[in-house]
Amino acid sequence: MKSHNAVRGVALAAVALVVFGASSAVAVAQRLQNNITTVDVSGLTGPRPSSKAVAKPGDPNAGQPVNILVMGSDTRAGVNASIGGNDSGQRSDTAIVVHISADRSRVELVSIPRDSLVKIPVCQATNGKSSRASSSAMFNSAFATGWDMGGDMASAAACAIKTVQQNTGVAIDHFAVVDFAGFQAMVNAIGGVPMCIPHALHDTYSGLNLPAGQQVLNGQQALELARARHGNVGDGGDLDRIGNQQRLIQAMVNEVLSKKVLTNVPNLVSFLSAATSSLTTDSGLQLQNLTGLAYNLRNINRDNVVFMTIPTGPAPSDPNRLVWTSAATAIWANMAADKPILQEAAQPTPTTASTPAKTSAAGGTKAGTTTPPAAAATPAAPAPSASKSAGHEAFTSADNTGSCS
Repeated sequence: MKSHNAVRGVALAAVALVVFGASSAVAVAQRLQNNITTVDVSGLTGPRPSSKAVAKPGDPNAGQPVNILVMGSDTRAGVNASIGGNDSGQRSDTAIVVHISADRSRVELVSIPRDSLVKIPVCQATNGKSSRASSSAMFNSAFATGWDMGGDMASAAACAIKTVQQNTGVAIDHFAVVDFAGFQAMVNAIGGVPMCIPHALHDTYSGLNLPAGQQVLNGQQALELARARHGNVGDGGDLDRIGNQQRLIQAMVNEVLSKKVLTNVPNLVSFLSAATSSLTTDSGLQLQNLTGLAYNLRNINRDNVVFMTIPTGPAPSDPNRLVWTSAATAIWANMAADKPILQEAAQPTPTTASTPAKTSAAGGTKAGTTTPPAAAATPAAPAPSASKSAGHEAFTSADNTGSCS
């Protein structure tokens, strides 16, 4: 799954390589760019929602908000089979919308639970095939539907992007997908991730076995924690797992900054080589195109890096599924308008929750019925340095999300 949010770290590291690596950086950046697989999804995602944000005159790069859909892939291709097993197909059980404000003062990472029920639009694959729309299906079925139709990352990512855009009203500018091997390599490249484990964690499904206390997780341990949702780690649902993923991302960001990876060329090259070798992006998200973006983020305040899970509640038809509450509408509206996501939005439009759609053996879905979700208040903005429950509460990169005595 992914530190799926090391995309921000990749951007920062890429520009630092250019800024601090002088002439040698250009050659290194080109080599790393060749590591990344790029695919074009522009003809498959359908119309983009119009942006409500106003670009800063004369500075189109620094004056535009950027939204990146970051996904973790459970592909078993190549070395990934030895890490995750031999399951066929490909799914994305981790999805995070990363919003970077136009003034580059905020980075907001909003996780979408795989178990949340959303509308899946008609999707097109690179081979010309089209899927059926569903009025209610698990969010992660969008990526799987595209993959099953087209058998390639472009089709899978395009269906996920189209689903996000049509359910949120947020225009997705870029996407990035990372696999098991890539995540492990990134963690190992920075010497592991320091984590507070409040109590011993065990999950036979993911292989996780961690003692309580402060420790440094290697790549394998970090991946096991990111995938865990059974045993004493969680209740089998997605929110606790998302919380662990958010904590890992938070720790990776802090570790990269504290170790000055961005200004140490050998460490930087090692991290970037790992980060890009298992990364698939759209053709517009290339290292050279990230330079201005990353440079403008170099001094961002950790209090302005916000993590949260889109607000959900149990689906009326199935307690094992989730529906977005009305608070989610306000959050997506703020993101689309490039406002702080936890700022109160004016008169948000209520969302509708849906009952599960039936899934055929071929992966198709039949429309379900809709019921209005319960009203919910917009979550409070996180208080800096407060103790927060990751996955359930919004928090910043400066907050404490685990206590070790």
